[in-house]
Amino acid sequence: MTLVQFIFFYNAAVITLCSYLVVTRRNPVHSVLFMLLMFFHIAGLYLSLNSEFIAALQVIVYAGAILVLFLFVIFLLNLRDESLEDKSITNWPTAAVISLSLFAVVTGITSGLKPGATGQWSIEKINEVTHIKAIGMVLYTEYIFPFEVASLVLLVAMIGAITLAKKHVD
Repeated sequence: MTLVQFIFFYNAAVITLCSYLVVTRRNPVHSVLFMLLMFFHIAGLYLSLNSEFIAALQVIVYAGAILVLFLFVIFLLNLRDESLEDKSITNWPTAAVISLSLFAVVTGITSGLKPGATGQWSIEKINEVTHIKAIGMVLYTEYIFPFEVASLVLLVAMIGAITLAKKHVD
């Protein structure tokens, strides 16, 4: 096993464990801390793929901004009463059968996949123009329409949030 494979399997194992712990913890602050650890290991996966820019974005956007937002929401809500209630699933056999069948379907679908055709961006060309420029060229040429649609969706969501949060003064 090479060092790159070891790093991949380590990151994959920690990501899987942390994602399980995020879902199963009763204390929401503990869940957010496990999510933080998971985000850092996802950035480690990006680093092992030689994608430093995406790794930096992962840390800045998700580990920085999104988790701070989650913490603000957790602290603004009064979760003490809800955390005392027992919300465990009582129908474990049904949940296990559904989970295993979904796993089998996803494994069956993904095992038959073959790598697609390579694009115009080889590793040498990306290293020549840098990662950020390559991402920008692809994003703003081939994927400009989905990028603009996502911008409009976020704009509408922002306007809706401002409208809902605005207090009506009579």
